[in-house]
Amino acid sequence: MKTTGERSQLLLPDGRGKRVAVVSARFYESLSDWLEDGARRALSDCGVAAEDCTFHRVPGSFELPLAARRLIDSGRYDAIVALGIVVRGETPHFDYVAGECARGLMDVQLATKVPIGFGVLTTDTLVQAEERADPARGDKGYGATVAALSVLVIH
Repeated sequence: MKTTGERSQLLLPDGRGKRVAVVSARFYESLSDWLEDGARRALSDCGVAAEDCTFHRVPGSFELPLAARRLIDSGRYDAIVALGIVVRGETPHFDYVAGECARGLMDVQLATKVPIGFGVLTTDTLVQAEERADPARGDKGYGATVAALSVLVIH
């Protein structure tokens, strides 16, 4: 593990030689772009080579578990990063999507033993999601990527 510049308080795992897929739900596209930007910076900061990273997109967070499983089943990746945003609305839709997404990703991770960084924001408002996705504030795409790589390098 190493530390770097602005994130000197954060111990970064050594991702050299690791292959990582990032799968991003695009329902809130501009916020998804921020999360993906954070993931790209984290991969670079952790030493993962650009040619060892792939980026995939799905329509929404509900599709993330199956996409993660298909990527893992390809045998090409050491870790997955799942990114998305689910904002609470006036119907129970939030509970179903957020809960099933989290459960699905955990089930895939435990069944395959491949780490999945959980970068799915579950917020009450769009403003909260913006704060957490923004690279200058929450930078949760960065954090989810570091988390996946941190589990990957545990011996």
